[in-house]
Amino acid sequence: MLPKLNYIIICTLFAFGITMMIYPSVIALLRRMKLGIVNREEAATGEKAVIFNELHKKKNGTPTMGGVVFFLVMGLMIIWSWLAAKLGYINHTLVSRQETYIILFAFFGMGFLGLIDDYIKLKWNTKSNGLGARFKLVYMILCALFISYWFNLKLGVNLIDLWPIPYVLNTGRQVIEIWGTSIEFSLVYIIITFFLTVSIVNAINITDGLDGLMSGMILIVLIIFGGITFFLGWYLATAVIGIVIGMLCGYLRFNINPAQIFMGDSGSLALWWLISTLVYLISIKIGFFIPFLILFSIFWLEVGSSLLQIGWKKIFKRKLFIIAPLHHLFEKKGYAETNIVMRFWLIQGAIAMVVMIMMVYQLMK
Repeated sequence: MLPKLNYIIICTLFAFGITMMIYPSVIALLRRMKLGIVNREEAATGEKAVIFNELHKKKNGTPTMGGVVFFLVMGLMIIWSWLAAKLGYINHTLVSRQETYIILFAFFGMGFLGLIDDYIKLKWNTKSNGLGARFKLVYMILCALFISYWFNLKLGVNLIDLWPIPYVLNTGRQVIEIWGTSIEFSLVYIIITFFLTVSIVNAINITDGLDGLMSGMILIVLIIFGGITFFLGWYLATAVIGIVIGMLCGYLRFNINPAQIFMGDSGSLALWWLISTLVYLISIKIGFFIPFLILFSIFWLEVGSSLLQIGWKKIFKRKLFIIAPLHHLFEKKGYAETNIVMRFWLIQGAIAMVVMIMMVYQLMK
């Protein structure tokens, strides 16, 4: 186990070091190409995004599309693992059909969509919708269905474990309370995981709005995932997670307030879809459905506040909040952006500790 842990640590440190070296050049290049963000003109509820633009006018023009570095670093790490395996230093490359194939497919597949979309919006027409909402939706649906198909038919996963929700088994002679029940869905599993994937993507997307907010929270989530996959014996998956953690640490160096770069859809889509596949991977071995809901509780609150805002406006013709989601509401109330981000990180860290305790208990049973 120690050599595997050393390998994971080396992957993480290499990814961090490469990311730190690449980003200054990428930031300078993006500035020369004038690939900076342009604040949106309309809010989700249809009116002019006046409040949002007042709060974020100083961010206008900040280089984005920084997610391209994630692909470069991940690609270099995969090539490095292949060469190391060829030379006999390690036994396996980072690409494994059982552990990492579908994770890397989600990472690169959706990241490529985001990269093209970012470039079209920023370079060709800053007011355009990039590839178009319909095209992106169809692409996402196909990717989500493939991921669900892979887990269901290729890996034989057709159930969702609802641990720690108990159910009662009546044997006729005694009543037994069993902690953790699995619901079998067969092919319906594909539909369920599809909607779950889309929900994760939208929840994290809405949370991405302040310097370092989303990337810091995702970093905490990935640390939990890394610990779980390591104890489950999926060391290659942990190595991939370690690489992403290293990249995010390097990215945060340039993304914390005041941000020098944003990852754009190219980075965020890659991370969101990677996380959704990790949820399904972990669920193969242990009941992760309820802990997963807890782990993402802040994200659910964020998306819930936005949905409430949109629904309230449609029904009552006025907004429920001054601005949504919650992090922008706190910002409008006068809280400093850095204070909001740090408090969200602290709360996410506390939630992550609760989930980790739940998982350790489950693994030790």
